Amino acid sequence: MLKKNGKEVETSKAKRADMMRVTFDLDENRIAPTGNKELYVAISAPDGTPLAVEALGSGRFTLDDGTEKLYTAKKTVAYTLGQKQTVVMDWKQNSDFKPGDYSVEIYHDGFKIGQGKVTLKKGGLF
Repeated sequence: MLKKNGKEVETSKAKRADMMRVTFDLDENRIAPTGNKELYVAISAPDGTPLAVEALGSGRFTLDDGTEKLYTAKKTVAYTLGQKQTVVMDWKQNSDFKPGDYSVEIYHDGFKIGQGKVTLKKGGLF
């Protein structure tokens, strides 16, 4: 949540959330060559609907089995062989977040390399 003074504050309330931040580590890999790596994040709403808005940078990518999947956001990361790296991706959608469990999947070269869950609670009176 962004306060009036410009400071970001973390929240677990759906009605207060104005963006979702996905943070993950690319572990050190002694095989993957140094270079730019394109990473895709696919976020699904509590009802299973993909969060994807083309006007906000979403699109489709191809999985290793040849099928296409919607992605929420993508990021090109400059990877260095053997170094652990933290990646941060922000998603600001053009509608309110709904309460419930959001599924987050991370892909590289058509393969799922990570997954997680974010729970946004229903807001109270305040």
